[in-house]
Amino acid sequence: MSTPVLTAVAWPYTNGPRHIGHVSGIGVPSDVFSRYHRMAGNKVLMVSGSDEHGTPIQVQAEKEGITPRELVDKYHRVIAEDMGSLGVSYDLYTRTTTGNHYQVVQQIFLALYRNGYIVPRTTTGAVSPSTGRTLPDRYIEGTCPICGQDGARGDQCDNCGNQLDAAELRNPVSRINGEVPRFVETEHLFLDLPAFTESLGKWLATRTDWRSNVLNFTRNLVEDMRPRPITRDLDWGVPVPLDGWDEQSMKRLYVWFDAVIGYFSASVEWARRSGDPEAWRAWWNDPEALRVYFMGKDNITFHAQIWPALLMGHNGAGDRGGTTGPYGELNLPTEIASSEFLTMTGSKFSTSRGTVIYVRDFVREFGPDALRYFISAAGPETQDVDFTWDEFVRRINFELANEWGNLVNRAVSLAAKNVGAVPEPKAPEAADEELRTMARQAFDVVGGHLRRSRFRAATQEAMRVVSAANKYLSEQEPWKRKDDPERRDTILHTALQLVSDANTLLTPFLPHSAQKVHELLGGTGTWAAQPRLEEVDDLDVSDRSYPVLTGDYAAEQASWQSRPIEVGTPLSKPTPLFGKLDPELAETGPEWAPIKD
Repeated sequence: MSTPVLTAVAWPYTNGPRHIGHVSGIGVPSDVFSRYHRMAGNKVLMVSGSDEHGTPIQVQAEKEGITPRELVDKYHRVIAEDMGSLGVSYDLYTRTTTGNHYQVVQQIFLALYRNGYIVPRTTTGAVSPSTGRTLPDRYIEGTCPICGQDGARGDQCDNCGNQLDAAELRNPVSRINGEVPRFVETEHLFLDLPAFTESLGKWLATRTDWRSNVLNFTRNLVEDMRPRPITRDLDWGVPVPLDGWDEQSMKRLYVWFDAVIGYFSASVEWARRSGDPEAWRAWWNDPEALRVYFMGKDNITFHAQIWPALLMGHNGAGDRGGTTGPYGELNLPTEIASSEFLTMTGSKFSTSRGTVIYVRDFVREFGPDALRYFISAAGPETQDVDFTWDEFVRRINFELANEWGNLVNRAVSLAAKNVGAVPEPKAPEAADEELRTMARQAFDVVGGHLRRSRFRAATQEAMRVVSAANKYLSEQEPWKRKDDPERRDTILHTALQLVSDANTLLTPFLPHSAQKVHELLGGTGTWAAQPRLEEVDDLDVSDRSYPVLTGDYAAEQASWQSRPIEVGTPLSKPTPLFGKLDPELAETGPEWAPIKD
């Protein structure tokens, strides 16, 4: 029976191209997960988009001498192209500056407001003395008043995990220009998080099967919940839909509030574009739907605390109760698949510090599947991982080229040379059936790992099938059996069946090369569908258009099962699936790489 699966992917901030650290936590894992579920027959909706509001966008726009709108228009396209180049199969990759997003955010806001979960408060805000502009909490650093750690941000201390107010920091300075901020009184609207203490605590207590890194982080979330401001003094963002507030040009809903609502607004936009405006309900109102959120560890708070609280507030399910909002009872997350950081030379990837490898450079040099495989097999799934060229070269040369590519090339070449087609198995033996049984059983094992977002374990199990098939070919030596064509053909048929099975098992990780293997085995049509960049008109704002990523994934043939290969299918001599990398890359990296091992 088909299950609705919502893959909700963290929204990248629209301030530049994506680097490989970004996609190690969101792009690749979420796509592997989605491709598996589509192959398993489930009804997948994979959504995300560009996060385009907030003071940092204004700061970056000023640096580049353009308007915030021009900045986000430029980088939204760049990010969509980066994700598309990796084959990240979004049903919709959109943006937060659409008329649809504004409307949905305002409706969620009003539901929370009517239920008493949004309250006005006079507070102290940080202002830049030189520009007069409000400084976002995350752009203020100082010493944590709780644990004493330097480098704590104005919204949270990463060392002790406590939420903070920028005015509480000791020795606060602006990360933008090093100024000491000026703190002034101003009225803002706050999400009353303490009003979710009991309801959120009970819900979090039921999340026992989350990844350990997420569980460890969330245990203390409800112990010190404070009201959190959801408006800022700036003119770039979603207007506040309240009398008196909507007329203030310098009051906007702040970026963290509207961005998490993007998962829902993107689903609504996808439904509207599909021709069935209510289609989103299958993932958001059906309690049987699976809802999995993918992000880096620095976003756990927003997805394990803030977003569930917003959903509860809309549903009237917080500690104060209330009425259900206009969208019906919206589902809370089933799982939060948070990855740790991919680092380089022990440091986080950072454009400003030059510690960065851009996705577009990587894909241009090595192709998309090389990066997808490395992240799946060796990425920061549950702990930080340091990227090295040595490890990357080793993985590609010894696992993709020597193991997988070599198996495909040997099996197809031998069959093409000796038979010219998929041979008929005429003399099966125990060794043949043992291998085929192992491959069939791997579908349950690999699938089980993928359902739990255990990508490393899933990759290892799939590659175990590849290794067993290579060993089988070497031991059976079909090239020495010219005098026994029946046995030779049986061995070759078995090897080709294992290529087909392994290709299916590896399709979520390697969709581009999986399409090539499908064709090498005589297949036609689309095996693993790819996203497309499509220009669309804004549904609610005239004379505005933008690119989205979308795709026709229902047309693909890949399914999560062993398919018998068809005897007599013509075969031709293959070209290598993966080329081996120059060993010198392990020492120096490519010329364009800014950091060497």
